[in-house]
Amino acid sequence: MGVFQILNKVSGKVFIDSSNNVPGKINRHKFALNHGSHASKSLQADWNELGENAFEFETIEPVEPRDDPSYDYKSDLEFLEDLWLEKLEPYGEKGYNERKKTREERLRMIAANNRPAV
Repeated sequence: MGVFQILNKVSGKVFIDSSNNVPGKINRHKFALNHGSHASKSLQADWNELGENAFEFETIEPVEPRDDPSYDYKSDLEFLEDLWLEKLEPYGEKGYNERKKTREERLRMIAANNRPAV
């Protein structure tokens, strides 16, 4: 469990993600990329162009299990992922992630979607 990256070894661009099952999540990313259905269109395009061997999957922040078997790691993983997103800024020319919307941006979107049609 932890935060991992998909590194484009040619360009240096990265995609950051996290999971409580890193090997399983990496397998899901590989499956989507190999079938042309990854959510990140720019990562998919580079994968199609360069091939799987141009990419490396690496855990960059492992999370050790706690003694409490009922502990929920979700907020820990989200926090660590956000720290890595802030540190690496993998957006645009530097990476494949989409910027997360701020709380205010999300609230504006909800308000706009709830306005009655004129």
